[in-house]
Amino acid sequence: MPSEVEEWRAGGRQVRTRAGTLFVRSAAGAGPTVVLLHGYPSSSFDFRDIVGRLGGRAWLTIDFLGFGLSDKPRPHRYSLFEHADTVEEIVAANTAGPIVLLAHDMGTSVATELIARDIDGTLTCALDRVVLSNGSVILEKASLRPIQQILRGPLGPAAARLANRPVFTREFARLFSARHPLTKEEAAAQWALLAHARGHRIAHLLTAYLDERVTNAARWHGAVRDWDKPLGFLWGTADPVATVAVLDGLRALRPAAPVLELAGLGHYPQLEDAEAFAAGARTLLAIDGS
Repeated sequence: MPSEVEEWRAGGRQVRTRAGTLFVRSAAGAGPTVVLLHGYPSSSFDFRDIVGRLGGRAWLTIDFLGFGLSDKPRPHRYSLFEHADTVEEIVAANTAGPIVLLAHDMGTSVATELIARDIDGTLTCALDRVVLSNGSVILEKASLRPIQQILRGPLGPAAARLANRPVFTREFARLFSARHPLTKEEAAAQWALLAHARGHRIAHLLTAYLDERVTNAARWHGAVRDWDKPLGFLWGTADPVATVAVLDGLRALRPAAPVLELAGLGHYPQLEDAEAFAAGARTLLAIDGS
């Protein structure tokens, strides 16, 4: 593991859940706990430069099952519903008060399921506020990469078997803007986390969330539209996947929602410009301080 990944791992812990053992990292602080939900195919490591910029707020982040430093069982039916279950379980065991969510990419769909549960009255934690960032919540408006289409199709298992570092680095780099290209160090860290416990061999299993976004669109789009608590959007406008068309669709669902556009940033704005992303998150999460 690269030293930066080892440092991130050393500050966290392995937590046993009903789904499996997950990597969790957290810190005490003031106010409602900020729960940070990562995307595909990465991990909580994406937020390493954000958590220290949350104005002294308590925070908690996890690697979802199948990702990063968490268990990567196979065979297994990976599901956004299971990810939402583990968030509830870990939050219940580690926080006593309300939470707010800061969700990116796949994590935005975990967040919309948690919102839907709050609407249903079944959510086990007190959810006060949510910020969604660069996630293809409205999948038909997104521009999926060819590799994503292959992985979710019949050739997915073969594509996962052929996955390697050069291919990953090339595809991952395409998610970054021209102004903030993927660095060699970031590529090495992200590959190490993906390949940990041979996680690169289950990439096709992990993409099942894309199909769930289609089959549960009414529930999750309705959650964005109907939730009666603060919900905002924080968006890198140069994202080639969760494009501004997705953001426009979310705005149509929730016209009054506050929106902060991060001009010229790509699919991983928190990696491209941590301070700009954190400043936007602080504003939308109503966090005082720097």
